[in-house]
Amino acid sequence: MIETAVLQATEADLEALVNGINMTWWLTVTFLIFFMHAGFAMLEAGQVRSKNVANQLTKNMLTWAVGILVFFVIGMGLSNNVGALLGGGETGSWTMFGADPSIGMTEWLFSAVFAMTAATIVSGAVAGRAKLRAYIGYTFLLAALIYPVVAAMVWYGGDPPILAAMGFEDFAGGMVVHGVGGIAGLTAAWIIGARIGRFNEDGSANVIPGHSMTFAVLGTLILCFGWFGFNVGTAATVVSYDGGSVMLGDFTVVGRVAAVTALGMGLGAIGAGGVSWWMNGKVDTLYVANGMLAGLVGVTGPTNLITPMGAIAIGLLAGAQLPIVFTFVEKYLKIDDVCAVFPVHGSAGMLGLIIYPLWSVNGTVVGGGLVAGGVFSIEAGQFVPQIVGVAVITVWTVLATAAVWGAFKAIGQARVTPEHEHDGLDVAEHGVDTYPEFGQTDIVSDGGREIRTDGGESEAELKMVTAIIRPDRLGAVKRALAETGAPSLTVTNVSGRGSQPAKKGQWRGEEYTVDLHQKVKIDCVVADIPAEDVVDAIRDAANTGEPGDGKIFVLPVDGAYQVRTGKSGTDAV
Repeated sequence: MIETAVLQATEADLEALVNGINMTWWLTVTFLIFFMHAGFAMLEAGQVRSKNVANQLTKNMLTWAVGILVFFVIGMGLSNNVGALLGGGETGSWTMFGADPSIGMTEWLFSAVFAMTAATIVSGAVAGRAKLRAYIGYTFLLAALIYPVVAAMVWYGGDPPILAAMGFEDFAGGMVVHGVGGIAGLTAAWIIGARIGRFNEDGSANVIPGHSMTFAVLGTLILCFGWFGFNVGTAATVVSYDGGSVMLGDFTVVGRVAAVTALGMGLGAIGAGGVSWWMNGKVDTLYVANGMLAGLVGVTGPTNLITPMGAIAIGLLAGAQLPIVFTFVEKYLKIDDVCAVFPVHGSAGMLGLIIYPLWSVNGTVVGGGLVAGGVFSIEAGQFVPQIVGVAVITVWTVLATAAVWGAFKAIGQARVTPEHEHDGLDVAEHGVDTYPEFGQTDIVSDGGREIRTDGGESEAELKMVTAIIRPDRLGAVKRALAETGAPSLTVTNVSGRGSQPAKKGQWRGEEYTVDLHQKVKIDCVVADIPAEDVVDAIRDAANTGEPGDGKIFVLPVDGAYQVRTGKSGTDAV
């Protein structure tokens, strides 16, 4: 009896230890996947215009805020029960309120970060013109219904789920998560229409560059870091316990999963960069960044089922298709997919899952010793369930998304007004300006000198000195004017062209001309201080010796009036 009790205690301890190890792993990768939202926020913010940055950041935060609640109350329960109904499993609770506080809650949160990833992808496609309320409404329905139905057909509730029973494989969400997000984004962008000025009347496309390549690349690298949690984390069972034996669970393949993820990421960048060079004669930075993500999406679905050689091939092809598909969507479909979410997440996810049997670890090697080791193999019969699964998920996502955004459009709530779009969604939707001080260039010291009014001698002549200078010389000019005893001044952010030569820019491989350069305009009216002294001070401080330093104009002023006192002439200055 004593020996039996000791044995039972030991088994209970082992089971508790196994559960603790697995839950620690689940939570660790969950936190890593959550950090991907920072990457999405930066990536999307970098690809939109500066007047829409705050809107994009807000949408990313509210995606999580709204989606996590909805997935807790509705989405997870619906997914489990729909999966059970379709796959013949047992139905359960429709909410997570009664879930086990340890394993049950951990599994829910692990599932939730995947659902939220699918939701946040959509925001990049409809950037710059979608109403916030419409986007939040769609996020609610995606987390409550659209994504849960897809997950139910592949992952949850069934015994097995209906598509999984047919043989459809999607290990980490190449289609369930990324395909859904990419297809939904493209559909939503098609329904609400392109940004103003994106296409001309003849159908030709205009380039609208994003405001920060730095943000876009840093966001990409953050996503790449989090992606290891996404793929490797799906190997969720570190160890398993069975009748007194503890053994590796999914971690038996975790090394290959990590290697496949890393290879897909790298080859995606090479594929996109290579095709960009072939199409445009230059290796486009944004295509390389988007290509890294497309390569990752390509290997995400079959990441546990392909050889390293398969990761190289699929990653390369997923990256290579990106510029081609983006060009097709833009030039032939005339859809304004701002952040290229369909070629990155949609078509790349489809590609990886459909062609993975060529490099399946379960396949029969073609050619025997000539190409042995899984360089090129075929898993017999696997192509059909993969194609069917991709098609079913695509049709459901398109129909559901079109219905939601179509309804919003029908009642006039899908997109902002043309005036708000011109002003920017930061001001129209949030009442903020992301860059209120033009990148902080005019918040500079002027040497600590007290600025006084100029007007002194009534017979002095009023003159307006106007200078157009480089923004980065504003601080030096303010200090120089303070040293001359110049009066108050007005500073305006402007853009224009003069002697500074135009430059050619590229945005996703498309060339555009940059002939309006950012400048700062300084206006000051002088009376008893000689205008020549003000001109000399500005010229010396603003001069860099390069074209584009600006110009200074001196104009006579017929009159001046002070609003508060009613003084006029030099007294008003």
